[in-house]
Amino acid sequence: MQARISKSAALATLLALMAPAMVQAHDEAPGLPASSMPLSALPKSPALDVSSLKINKPAKAVDEDAFREKDVWGRIRSGYAIPDINNELVAKHVNWYATRPDYISRTTARASRYLFHVVTELEKRGMPTELALLPFIESAFNPQALSSANAAGMWQFVPGTGRDFNLKQDAFKDERRGILASTDAALTYLQRLYDMFGDWQLALAAYNWGEGSVQKAIKRNQAAGKPTDFESLAELMPAETRNYVPKLQAVKNIIANPAQYGLNLPAIDNTPYFTAVDKTSDIDLTIAAHLAELSVDEFKALNPQFKRPVITGDEQTKILLPKENAAKFHLNLAQWGKELSTWTTHKITTARESIGVLASRFHTTPEVIRQANNIPQKSLLKAGSTILVPKISTSASVDISPEVERNATVAFEAERERTTGRSGYKLAKGGKTAKSGPVALVKARVPRDAHKPRHRGN
Repeated sequence: MQARISKSAALATLLALMAPAMVQAHDEAPGLPASSMPLSALPKSPALDVSSLKINKPAKAVDEDAFREKDVWGRIRSGYAIPDINNELVAKHVNWYATRPDYISRTTARASRYLFHVVTELEKRGMPTELALLPFIESAFNPQALSSANAAGMWQFVPGTGRDFNLKQDAFKDERRGILASTDAALTYLQRLYDMFGDWQLALAAYNWGEGSVQKAIKRNQAAGKPTDFESLAELMPAETRNYVPKLQAVKNIIANPAQYGLNLPAIDNTPYFTAVDKTSDIDLTIAAHLAELSVDEFKALNPQFKRPVITGDEQTKILLPKENAAKFHLNLAQWGKELSTWTTHKITTARESIGVLASRFHTTPEVIRQANNIPQKSLLKAGSTILVPKISTSASVDISPEVERNATVAFEAERERTTGRSGYKLAKGGKTAKSGPVALVKARVPRDAHKPRHRGN
């Protein structure tokens, strides 16, 4: 009996001592779910001598290891974890990028603002760091990018998928463009696709083509007794998806060894480029840029989600600023002493409220109202529209309410349509909007809480 107790105690001690090593081994395989560790990988106690075991030091935090690198490119290279592919398409795209140094220079210059944040978020999640290069393919790291299918932002979310991942889209902001929100949504989406397929290349194909399409291609190859890896499925994919993973591989190859291709990458310090500043009250975009001592273009590059000249503030509103400019912003804000917002809202109650009449009423010009609300020339506002207008008195200094922000719509029609009776069309809406068919063909709409794939109904 005593011998059995001793063996049990020894086994318990062994498992306790082995736990840090097992955790460390799992951490070295980014993106690998804990449940995927085979039982055969677990240690067998009879073959080990407990008395000779050494206690392993706990694995270091991701942040501590990450900051060993001098620049962000080094962090990306050290975290490559997606299996390489090497085919004619990869060679074709490597040649395309390598012969366009100006394009690489512009894209990496834009990327320098965002890469530290993206890589840090990938490392926190244990995901392959070459995924940080995906915006090269999606948008050339332009958060203002808008595709013909209405996919927006650095990660190119279509409206429906954006809503599925809680990316707000209303008349005042479009979080598909926001750096923090869209990156979080994109990485969540990619991880979900990886969990679905167990393969990063197929997850990437699904990000571009839709998980339902990838599932159908897998079933088709399975029925034919063929392999179901990315390259085996490529012939079933549309050209865009067939080239998608090879494009990422091409960029990955170039970042791994730019000198081999005669390219130079700009150094990107391995430190945060920006910090987040809470903004609980409304502020004009131009005033925010002025207080931060930034150009409007640079401010917009970090805060591309704001669609109007005023940033509506609440407990969730954050603006991104370079660290040194954030300090200037707080100092200048404390000394400002003026209105932070010069805009308020006005609801159109009758079609007789022309833009010219409104401009006169609010002491401005028709062009100012058109620009602030993205209203084309030779068009008329429709009743029910909520538009931005300049504040004309201190009594109008109340912030725009969250309810107004959520429900505001801007609807207009061409001048000739009002006289001929033809119906108008609507611009960006807040709240719920009708699903749009064509955009769903770019990326699948995955429910926020779904764990199982579903077919799109579009």
